[in-house]
Amino acid sequence: MKYFASLFTALLLSASAFAQSGGYQLGDKVADFKLQGANNQTTSLSDFANAETVVLVFTNNQCPYAKLYENRLVTLSSNYGAKGVQFVFINPGAGDAGETLQDMASRKYSPYLADEGQTVSKQFGATKTPEVFVLHNDNGNFTLKYKGGIDDNPQMESGVKNYYLKNVIDEVLANRPISTGEKRATGCLIKKY
Repeated sequence: MKYFASLFTALLLSASAFAQSGGYQLGDKVADFKLQGANNQTTSLSDFANAETVVLVFTNNQCPYAKLYENRLVTLSSNYGAKGVQFVFINPGAGDAGETLQDMASRKYSPYLADEGQTVSKQFGATKTPEVFVLHNDNGNFTLKYKGGIDDNPQMESGVKNYYLKNVIDEVLANRPISTGEKRATGCLIKKY
């Protein structure tokens, strides 16, 4: 009986730690930010005031999971671009973890921004790469609608059964209630600097 009580306590503490990971919560208004891009230009969230939805993707060049998701994310970005959805890729390991703007420029992501000092990843409470945050634009005010994983199979795209990110984007664009507000991201932990 003691074993089950200890196990239950450990599970509660783990769930509590996950729930209190910091950053924005669903429904929160998101503050503007400004980061330097791989193209050496500065980009702000407010630059996308004409987009209906913005998808922030915290990713990097070194994480094996980020590499597995690269083509899926580029495809989603391309498919939804004409529908008013702007993907913004953010590297929380730029600068401090040894990834340079030149390294970032070799990826297919656009825009691909360097979060030197990890101010934006901390602001959002991003803990893994890749991890996504879907923001709905309401007259220039961005509201967090979803955070977490992309789908349920990071290893094999052909084995995906639940397309979390795609489904949320479709629901936001159709002004339907969000069926899944948060799914735990599968990826590499963001090393804090």
